[in-house]
Amino acid sequence: MPESPEVAELASFLTAHAAGRTITAFEVLLPKAVKTAQPAPGDLVGRRIDGVVRRGKMIDIEAGSAQDHLHAIVHFGHDGWVLWHDTAPGGSRRAGDATLMARVRLDDGSGFDLTDAGQWKALTVHVVAEPGEVPAVAKLGIDPLDDDLDDERFAALFATVLGGRKKQIKALLQDQSAFAGIGNAYSDEILHAARISPVTHAASLSPLEVARLAHATRAGLRSARAARVGIPPGELRAAKHAALRVHRRTGQACPVCGDRVREHMFSGAAAQYCPTCQTGGEALPGR
Repeated sequence: MPESPEVAELASFLTAHAAGRTITAFEVLLPKAVKTAQPAPGDLVGRRIDGVVRRGKMIDIEAGSAQDHLHAIVHFGHDGWVLWHDTAPGGSRRAGDATLMARVRLDDGSGFDLTDAGQWKALTVHVVAEPGEVPAVAKLGIDPLDDDLDDERFAALFATVLGGRKKQIKALLQDQSAFAGIGNAYSDEILHAARISPVTHAASLSPLEVARLAHATRAGLRSARAARVGIPPGELRAAKHAALRVHRRTGQACPVCGDRVREHMFSGAAAQYCPTCQTGGEALPGR
């Protein structure tokens, strides 16, 4: 699943390559991807792209005209992404292995595809006048990549974010209404760095553990963001996977202590963790 460090670099790439260009076509190949009737994707045609920004794990393509601005909010789901073309293919010919959901053409002949490689095709597009009209944007929680957020403020806000939620810490980190931009992979990486078990109930964390979590979250995501700068969209996911220390590393040696990375299944999801670093040497139930 795309997460904030990679989505941030994707937004930067699209801004660098598409800002100032006029949209000449917004072709929807899988209608179920579009979640708004009015405005429609066709209303973006003739508008100039002002820029692309990240909102959590989504991108916001802002396109303006002399009268007003519209936002195309793209939520990638689990397997969605963008495929850039210096010269957009003719017709609706697919380029790449994923399903072509929509194709955006620009006035210089370039363009990009919105694709989804997953079974359920979960990528969605909302075209709105204001980003807050999209429910997934309106409910976004704290974004650890925000420049105004430091470790102390993160820790101070933790109790507010927790509220009445009775969640294990891994689930809370992935809750977009609590922390925006974190998914399955980076939640594993953060908890490993913070030396916290993924099944620990968030409300039971000590002040020291919350402080470690704050630092691991911000430092981990910021380091990943810096490492992705300049990497083209087609290589971002591979770069992410190559840098992971425990996620998708079941059976391999922990890079910190040398113990074997294990996998724990819960609520239909999986967590990878190191028993020595995170659970006091105790192995959680596996598959």
